[in-house]
Amino acid sequence: MTVLTFTLIMILGAFLAGFIGSLSGLGGGIIIIPLLTVVLGVDIHYAIGAALVSVIATSSGSAAAYVKEGITNMRLGIFLEIATTIGAVCGALLSTIAPTSFIAVLFGMTLIFSAVNSLRKKEEHIVLESSPLAKKLRLQGTYPSHDGEVISYGTKNVIGGFSMMGIAGMMSGLLGIGSGAFKVIAMDNIMRIPFKVSTTTSNFMMGVTAMASSVIYIQKGYIEPGICMPVVIGVLFGAMAGAKVLVKTNPKKLRIFFACLIFVLAVNMIYNGLNGKI
Repeated sequence: MTVLTFTLIMILGAFLAGFIGSLSGLGGGIIIIPLLTVVLGVDIHYAIGAALVSVIATSSGSAAAYVKEGITNMRLGIFLEIATTIGAVCGALLSTIAPTSFIAVLFGMTLIFSAVNSLRKKEEHIVLESSPLAKKLRLQGTYPSHDGEVISYGTKNVIGGFSMMGIAGMMSGLLGIGSGAFKVIAMDNIMRIPFKVSTTTSNFMMGVTAMASSVIYIQKGYIEPGICMPVVIGVLFGAMAGAKVLVKTNPKKLRIFFACLIFVLAVNMIYNGLNGKI
């Protein structure tokens, strides 16, 4: 395979990854890594490095828009970034010494969890009274509703959410994904933050988390510009196209379809990992 052919396949694959990631709400990394490892035979460490760079690129663009709209809780995001950054560095260090077969199996299991979680019915819940620690840290906030009304909300279980964020960061550094599913669980289920705020705040945090773990991959030589550049270009354009399609289609049906597709990819990754093919 020539370099030009390899690059074109990566750009096309990354475009599809960004497109599917945008429609499913799971990010492009979950498609990029199986594409590079299973289809193109790239070492999984280089695939994770490329996926982390794509997470930084896509998160930065969308996070800026959410912050401008006043939905993202920046104080909460920066506080929880302490946990995710520490976890991301630990995960990246673990990735460099862990067997590739173990990483592949764990990645597949995480894909299944993320796909199932994306189908879960999202219920908007608003806690008005914050816990004493949340009040002390001033983690409560407000966000605008679709009709322009300003909605206030409180925060609970700060320690539990902080701990779960550490796990989310570790998974991000270890597997090269945004770990949005784990972050939303921490904020939505544990800290009882409104789903709209938890999703946008998670997006705001993804780029910083990926940046922390990518430093380790750069030091180990796993960030290869020849792989990262086509991946970033493809994922960015794919995510933009996916966002436009999402507005005009039924998101529930799309999520079911892509959840099934991701499940197939997950099983494939687990199978290849167990058989030592990755």
